[in-house]
Amino acid sequence: MFLGISSSFLPSPLIQTSHTSTPFHHLNIKLNLNLSRRNSNLSRRNSTPKSTQNITNSPSTSSCSSSSSSSRNKICLCGRRPFLATISTALIPIRDSNGFDSLSDDPMAVLNRVHPPRPDWYEEFYATAMDTTMKSYETEIAGYKSQLFANLTGKAANILEIGIGTGPNLKYYASATSDANVIGVDPNKKMEKYAQAAAEASGLPQKNFKFIHAVAEALPVSDASMDAVVGTLVLCSVKDVNKTLQEIKRVLKPGGVYIFVEHVAAKDGSFLKVMQSFLDPLQQVVADGCHLTRQTGETISKAGFSNVDMKTAFLSSASLINPHAYGIACK
Repeated sequence: MFLGISSSFLPSPLIQTSHTSTPFHHLNIKLNLNLSRRNSNLSRRNSTPKSTQNITNSPSTSSCSSSSSSSRNKICLCGRRPFLATISTALIPIRDSNGFDSLSDDPMAVLNRVHPPRPDWYEEFYATAMDTTMKSYETEIAGYKSQLFANLTGKAANILEIGIGTGPNLKYYASATSDANVIGVDPNKKMEKYAQAAAEASGLPQKNFKFIHAVAEALPVSDASMDAVVGTLVLCSVKDVNKTLQEIKRVLKPGGVYIFVEHVAAKDGSFLKVMQSFLDPLQQVVADGCHLTRQTGETISKAGFSNVDMKTAFLSSASLINPHAYGIACK
Protein backbone atom coordinates (compact mmCIF):
# COMPACT_ATOMS: atom_id res chain seq x y z
CA MET A 1 0.00 0.00 0.00
CA PHE A 2 1.36 3.39 -0.83
CA LEU A 3 0.56 7.07 -0.68
CA GLY A 4 -0.92 8.52 -3.85
CA ILE A 5 -3.55 5.82 -4.41
CA SER A 6 -6.95 6.53 -2.95
CA SER A 7 -7.59 5.46 0.63
CA SER A 8 -3.91 4.85 1.31
CA PHE A 9 -3.80 6.89 4.52
CA LEU A 10 -4.21 3.97 6.87
CA PRO A 11 -3.99 4.16 10.65
CA SER A 12 -0.81 2.76 12.09
CA PRO A 13 -0.98 0.44 15.12
CA LEU A 14 0.26 1.84 18.37
CA ILE A 15 3.40 -0.25 18.36
CA GLN A 16 6.80 1.37 18.15
CA THR A 17 9.92 -0.73 17.97
CA SER A 18 13.54 -0.14 17.23
CA HIS A 19 15.22 -2.27 14.63
CA THR A 20 18.75 -2.92 13.54
CA SER A 21 18.64 -3.70 9.87
CA THR A 22 21.62 -5.99 9.73
CA PRO A 23 22.05 -9.31 11.59
CA PHE A 24 24.80 -9.93 14.12
CA HIS A 25 27.81 -10.91 12.07
CA HIS A 26 30.79 -13.01 13.01
CA LEU A 27 32.88 -11.37 15.70
CA ASN A 28 36.48 -12.41 16.00
CA ILE A 29 38.57 -11.13 18.89
CA LYS A 30 42.18 -10.61 17.87
CA LEU A 31 44.99 -9.83 20.30
CA ASN A 32 48.65 -10.52 19.59
CA LEU A 33 51.09 -10.82 22.48
CA ASN A 34 54.68 -11.90 21.84
CA LEU A 35 56.29 -13.07 25.06
CA SER A 36 60.01 -13.44 25.54
CA ARG A 37 61.37 -16.84 26.20
CA ARG A 38 60.68 -17.98 29.74
CA ASN A 39 63.78 -20.14 30.00
CA SER A 40 66.42 -17.54 29.05
CA ASN A 41 69.20 -16.91 31.60
CA LEU A 42 69.21 -13.99 34.01
CA SER A 43 71.66 -11.86 32.07
CA ARG A 44 69.62 -12.23 28.88
CA ARG A 45 66.45 -11.45 30.83
CA ASN A 46 67.98 -8.27 32.20
CA SER A 47 69.16 -7.09 28.80
CA THR A 48 65.89 -7.70 26.93
CA PRO A 49 62.24 -6.80 27.67
CA LYS A 50 60.23 -9.44 29.49
CA SER A 51 57.35 -9.07 27.02
CA THR A 52 56.45 -6.95 24.05
CA GLN A 53 53.03 -6.28 22.66
CA ASN A 54 52.74 -6.69 18.91
CA ILE A 55 50.21 -4.14 17.63
CA THR A 56 49.17 -5.27 14.19
CA ASN A 57 47.47 -2.05 13.11
CA SER A 58 49.20 1.29 12.62
CA PRO A 59 47.79 4.83 12.35
CA SER A 60 48.02 4.71 8.56
CA THR A 61 46.79 1.15 7.99
CA SER A 62 44.27 -0.44 10.34
CA SER A 63 43.66 -4.18 10.51
CA CYS A 64 40.21 -3.53 11.97
CA SER A 65 37.90 -3.88 9.00
CA SER A 66 34.17 -4.11 8.39
CA SER A 67 32.99 -6.19 5.45
CA SER A 68 29.85 -7.81 4.01
CA SER A 69 27.87 -10.61 5.68
CA SER A 70 29.93 -13.19 3.79
CA SER A 71 33.26 -11.85 5.14
CA ARG A 72 35.02 -12.02 8.51
CA ASN A 73 34.64 -8.98 10.76
CA LYS A 74 37.45 -8.45 13.28
CA ILE A 75 37.60 -6.34 16.38
CA CYS A 76 41.20 -5.55 17.21
CA LEU A 77 41.77 -4.83 20.88
CA CYS A 78 45.18 -3.17 20.63
CA GLY A 79 46.91 -0.88 23.04
CA ARG A 80 46.44 -0.48 26.77
CA ARG A 81 43.40 -2.65 27.54
CA PRO A 82 44.15 -6.31 26.80
CA PHE A 83 42.00 -7.25 29.77
CA LEU A 84 38.94 -6.46 27.64
CA ALA A 85 39.89 -9.25 25.28
CA THR A 86 39.58 -11.83 28.02
CA ILE A 87 36.11 -10.59 28.96
CA SER A 88 34.98 -10.28 25.33
CA THR A 89 35.98 -13.78 24.34
CA ALA A 90 33.96 -15.12 27.24
CA LEU A 91 30.87 -13.07 26.43
CA ILE A 92 30.83 -12.91 22.63
CA PRO A 93 30.26 -16.16 20.72
CA ILE A 94 32.64 -16.90 17.86
CA ARG A 95 30.79 -18.04 14.73
CA ASP A 96 31.61 -19.03 11.18
CA SER A 97 32.37 -16.11 8.88
CA ASN A 98 29.22 -16.87 6.88
CA GLY A 99 27.06 -17.51 9.92
CA PHE A 100 24.23 -15.43 11.31
CA ASP A 101 22.99 -15.16 14.85
CA SER A 102 20.26 -17.51 16.05
CA LEU A 103 17.58 -14.87 15.57
CA SER A 104 18.47 -14.52 11.91
CA ASP A 105 18.46 -18.27 11.38
CA ASP A 106 14.89 -18.60 12.71
CA PRO A 107 12.30 -17.14 10.27
CA MET A 108 9.70 -16.76 13.02
CA ALA A 109 12.11 -14.90 15.28
CA VAL A 110 13.06 -12.58 12.43
CA LEU A 111 9.37 -12.05 11.64
CA ASN A 112 8.64 -10.98 15.21
CA ARG A 113 11.65 -8.70 15.27
CA VAL A 114 11.24 -7.12 11.82
CA HIS A 115 7.44 -7.02 11.76
CA PRO A 116 6.20 -7.18 15.37
CA PRO A 117 2.65 -8.48 15.80
CA ARG A 118 0.01 -5.89 14.97
CA PRO A 119 -3.52 -5.88 16.37
CA ASP A 120 -5.82 -8.19 14.42
CA TRP A 121 -8.16 -5.32 13.55
CA TYR A 122 -5.30 -3.42 11.93
CA GLU A 123 -4.01 -6.41 9.95
CA GLU A 124 -7.55 -7.12 8.73
CA PHE A 125 -8.22 -3.48 7.87
CA TYR A 126 -4.97 -3.21 5.94
CA ALA A 127 -5.59 -6.42 4.01
CA THR A 128 -9.12 -5.30 3.09
CA ALA A 129 -7.84 -1.90 1.97
CA MET A 130 -5.19 -3.53 -0.22
CA ASP A 131 -7.81 -5.75 -1.79
CA THR A 132 -10.18 -2.89 -2.62
CA THR A 133 -8.00 0.13 -3.43
CA MET A 134 -5.39 -1.35 -5.77
CA LYS A 135 -7.65 -2.25 -8.66
CA SER A 136 -6.91 0.80 -10.82
CA TYR A 137 -3.20 0.36 -10.27
CA GLU A 138 -3.31 -3.34 -11.17
CA THR A 139 -5.26 -2.52 -14.33
CA GLU A 140 -2.62 -0.04 -15.49
CA ILE A 141 0.38 -2.20 -14.57
CA ALA A 142 -1.10 -5.35 -16.17
CA GLY A 143 0.63 -4.84 -19.52
CA TYR A 144 4.06 -4.61 -17.91
CA LYS A 145 3.43 -7.61 -15.68
CA SER A 146 2.20 -9.73 -18.59
CA GLN A 147 5.50 -9.14 -20.39
CA LEU A 148 7.54 -10.01 -17.33
CA PHE A 149 5.65 -13.13 -16.31
CA ALA A 150 5.73 -14.48 -19.86
CA ASN A 151 9.35 -15.34 -19.08
CA LEU A 152 8.11 -18.02 -16.68
CA THR A 153 6.38 -20.04 -19.37
CA GLY A 154 7.74 -23.57 -19.34
CA LYS A 155 10.66 -22.55 -17.10
CA ALA A 156 9.37 -22.29 -13.55
CA ALA A 157 8.12 -25.29 -11.61
CA ASN A 158 8.76 -23.68 -8.22
CA ILE A 159 7.91 -20.02 -7.65
CA LEU A 160 8.29 -17.96 -4.48
CA GLU A 161 6.60 -14.57 -4.15
CA ILE A 162 7.72 -12.19 -1.41
CA GLY A 163 5.06 -9.83 -0.08
CA ILE A 164 2.33 -11.67 -1.92
CA GLY A 165 -0.38 -9.57 -0.26
CA THR A 166 -3.82 -10.29 -1.63
CA GLY A 167 -2.40 -12.28 -4.54
CA PRO A 168 -2.80 -9.98 -7.58
CA ASN A 169 0.04 -11.77 -9.39
CA LEU A 170 -1.33 -15.29 -9.06
CA LYS A 171 -3.32 -15.04 -12.30
CA TYR A 172 -0.07 -14.51 -14.21
CA TYR A 173 1.45 -17.71 -12.84
CA ALA A 174 -1.60 -19.74 -13.80
CA SER A 175 -1.47 -18.45 -17.38
CA ALA A 176 2.29 -18.99 -17.66
CA THR A 177 2.40 -22.53 -16.33
CA SER A 178 -0.33 -24.95 -15.34
CA ASP A 179 1.65 -27.07 -12.88
CA ALA A 180 3.73 -24.54 -10.95
CA ASN A 181 4.10 -24.83 -7.20
CA VAL A 182 3.74 -21.36 -5.70
CA ILE A 183 4.76 -20.24 -2.23
CA GLY A 184 3.52 -16.84 -1.10
CA VAL A 185 5.28 -15.10 1.80
CA ASP A 186 3.79 -12.14 3.66
CA PRO A 187 4.20 -10.67 7.17
CA ASN A 188 0.45 -9.91 7.39
CA LYS A 189 -1.30 -13.18 8.19
CA LYS A 190 -4.68 -11.66 7.29
CA MET A 191 -3.61 -11.59 3.64
CA GLU A 192 -3.87 -15.37 3.44
CA LYS A 193 -7.61 -15.65 2.83
CA TYR A 194 -7.43 -13.06 0.03
CA ALA A 195 -4.45 -14.78 -1.55
CA GLN A 196 -6.16 -18.16 -1.34
CA ALA A 197 -9.25 -16.71 -3.02
CA ALA A 198 -7.08 -15.16 -5.75
CA ALA A 199 -5.36 -18.50 -6.34
CA GLU A 200 -8.71 -20.25 -6.71
CA ALA A 201 -10.03 -17.55 -9.04
CA SER A 202 -6.93 -17.82 -11.22
CA GLY A 203 -7.34 -21.57 -11.64
CA LEU A 204 -4.26 -22.42 -9.61
CA PRO A 205 -4.97 -25.75 -7.87
CA GLN A 206 -5.18 -25.50 -4.08
CA LYS A 207 -2.49 -28.15 -3.68
CA ASN A 208 -0.11 -26.00 -5.72
CA PHE A 209 -0.32 -22.90 -3.54
CA LYS A 210 0.98 -22.35 -0.03
CA PHE A 211 0.88 -19.18 2.06
CA ILE A 212 3.60 -18.70 4.68
CA HIS A 213 3.57 -16.06 7.40
CA ALA A 214 7.14 -14.67 7.17
CA VAL A 215 9.28 -11.75 6.07
CA ALA A 216 11.57 -11.45 3.06
CA GLU A 217 14.65 -10.94 5.23
CA ALA A 218 14.42 -14.60 6.35
CA LEU A 219 12.76 -16.77 3.71
CA PRO A 220 11.70 -20.14 5.13
CA VAL A 221 12.80 -22.19 2.10
CA SER A 222 15.94 -24.14 1.28
CA ASP A 223 18.97 -22.89 -0.60
CA ALA A 224 18.79 -23.11 -4.41
CA SER A 225 15.25 -24.49 -4.35
CA MET A 226 13.33 -21.92 -6.44
CA ASP A 227 13.20 -21.44 -10.20
CA ALA A 228 11.81 -17.92 -9.78
CA VAL A 229 11.31 -15.33 -7.07
CA VAL A 230 8.79 -12.55 -7.59
CA GLY A 231 8.42 -9.26 -5.74
CA THR A 232 6.15 -6.37 -6.69
CA LEU A 233 5.99 -3.24 -4.51
CA VAL A 234 7.87 -5.00 -1.71
CA LEU A 235 11.36 -3.55 -1.38
CA CYS A 236 9.90 -0.15 -0.56
CA SER A 237 8.78 -1.45 2.83
CA VAL A 238 11.16 -4.22 3.89
CA LYS A 239 13.41 -3.31 6.80
CA ASP A 240 16.62 -4.45 5.11
CA VAL A 241 16.73 -4.27 1.31
CA ASN A 242 20.21 -5.77 0.97
CA LYS A 243 19.43 -8.70 3.25
CA THR A 244 16.25 -9.36 1.27
CA LEU A 245 18.14 -9.42 -2.02
CA GLN A 246 20.72 -11.79 -0.55
CA GLU A 247 17.90 -14.07 0.59
CA ILE A 248 16.46 -14.00 -2.93
CA LYS A 249 19.81 -15.02 -4.37
CA ARG A 250 20.17 -17.74 -1.73
CA VAL A 251 16.91 -19.48 -2.55
CA LEU A 252 17.22 -19.21 -6.34
CA LYS A 253 18.62 -22.10 -8.30
CA PRO A 254 21.61 -21.35 -10.54
CA GLY A 255 20.12 -19.65 -13.59
CA GLY A 256 16.93 -18.80 -11.69
CA VAL A 257 15.21 -15.46 -12.21
CA TYR A 258 14.05 -12.67 -9.93
CA ILE A 259 11.09 -10.74 -11.37
CA PHE A 260 10.50 -7.32 -9.82
CA VAL A 261 8.31 -4.24 -10.07
CA GLU A 262 9.25 -1.53 -7.58
CA HIS A 263 8.59 2.18 -7.22
CA VAL A 264 11.78 4.19 -6.81
CA ALA A 265 12.82 7.74 -5.98
CA ALA A 266 12.28 10.40 -8.63
CA LYS A 267 15.16 12.22 -10.28
CA ASP A 268 17.19 14.47 -7.99
CA GLY A 269 16.20 18.10 -8.29
CA SER A 270 12.75 17.36 -9.68
CA PHE A 271 9.60 18.69 -8.02
CA LEU A 272 8.42 15.10 -7.58
CA LYS A 273 11.59 14.22 -5.64
CA VAL A 274 11.07 17.27 -3.40
CA MET A 275 7.53 16.14 -2.63
CA GLN A 276 8.66 12.56 -2.02
CA SER A 277 11.33 13.71 0.41
CA PHE A 278 8.85 15.91 2.25
CA LEU A 279 6.19 13.18 2.54
CA ASP A 280 8.49 10.21 3.13
CA PRO A 281 8.27 10.25 6.96
CA LEU A 282 4.48 10.39 6.82
CA GLN A 283 4.40 7.66 4.20
CA GLN A 284 6.35 5.30 6.43
CA VAL A 285 3.81 5.81 9.23
CA VAL A 286 0.59 5.49 7.25
CA ALA A 287 1.72 2.85 4.75
CA ASP A 288 3.27 0.24 7.04
CA GLY A 289 6.91 1.23 6.49
CA CYS A 290 6.80 2.14 2.81
CA HIS A 291 9.61 4.51 1.72
CA LEU A 292 9.19 6.99 -1.13
CA THR A 293 12.85 7.80 -1.70
CA ARG A 294 14.66 4.47 -1.89
CA GLN A 295 17.00 3.99 -4.85
CA THR A 296 15.79 0.43 -5.22
CA GLY A 297 16.74 0.03 -8.87
CA GLU A 298 20.37 0.87 -8.14
CA THR A 299 20.37 -1.49 -5.16
CA ILE A 300 19.14 -4.39 -7.29
CA SER A 301 21.77 -3.62 -9.94
CA LYS A 302 24.54 -3.79 -7.33
CA ALA A 303 23.27 -6.90 -5.51
CA GLY A 304 25.49 -9.34 -7.38
CA PHE A 305 23.12 -10.91 -9.91
CA SER A 306 24.79 -12.23 -13.05
CA ASN A 307 22.56 -10.07 -15.22
CA VAL A 308 19.90 -7.42 -14.62
CA ASP A 309 17.53 -6.24 -17.38
CA MET A 310 15.71 -3.20 -15.99
CA LYS A 311 13.39 -0.58 -17.44
CA THR A 312 11.41 2.33 -15.99
CA ALA A 313 7.83 3.50 -16.39
CA PHE A 314 5.51 6.20 -15.04
CA LEU A 315 2.00 5.21 -14.03
CA SER A 316 -0.79 7.76 -13.82
CA SER A 317 -2.59 5.76 -11.12
CA ALA A 318 0.47 5.80 -8.88
CA SER A 319 0.64 9.57 -8.36
CA LEU A 320 3.66 10.33 -6.14
CA ILE A 321 4.85 6.73 -6.36
CA ASN A 322 6.87 7.16 -9.55
CA PRO A 323 8.85 6.17 -11.45
CA HIS A 324 8.65 2.37 -11.44
CA ALA A 325 11.63 0.11 -12.06
CA TYR A 326 10.71 -3.27 -13.47
CA GLY A 327 12.63 -6.15 -14.95
CA ILE A 328 14.36 -9.47 -14.50
CA ALA A 329 17.55 -10.33 -12.65
CA CYS A 330 19.31 -13.66 -13.20
CA LYS A 331 21.30 -15.52 -10.58
